[in-house]
Amino acid sequence: MNKKVNEEQTELTDNLKKLLNKIDFADTFSTTNHKNTIQEITNLIFNTTPGWINLLFSLRNKIVGLFGLKTEIPDDYNEKYRVGGYVKFFKIFSISDYEVILGADDSHLNFRAIVHNDKSDSNNIKVITLVEYNNLKGKIYMGLIKPFHRLIVKRMAQNAFREK
Repeated sequence: MNKKVNEEQTELTDNLKKLLNKIDFADTFSTTNHKNTIQEITNLIFNTTPGWINLLFSLRNKIVGLFGLKTEIPDDYNEKYRVGGYVKFFKIFSISDYEVILGADDSHLNFRAIVHNDKSDSNNIKVITLVEYNNLKGKIYMGLIKPFHRLIVKRMAQNAFREK
């Protein structure tokens, strides 16, 4: 039986390596969707999260706010699907017909979330996370959230799954 979402080895291509100064953490989850555009797939992944994920994000914001990390909505926040717009609380850095690059930069770490369609027959949609630690606080933070991150991203990628 084929799983809806698979965790894959992240292939750090030259294009991915250019997204951050260094990559301290990377993971990739894949699913299948040949029915939707990359914009629709990105929306399915990031804007159709179940309540338990929203609750975890809310809890995360309360905890990290105590440590001086960003939790407020940015001044340039807008939900237009264009470079500089946002999908949920992730800024859009790049858009093409086959890829959307989202992310955020903060004092403790910078990250990019890439939604990529490699056009293969199955598992064509790759949801790639790249993280760069800016300091020890970023490394500790990522160490604490890593188990939740994997569960959340896998579940979010499942939202984009569409049978052939």
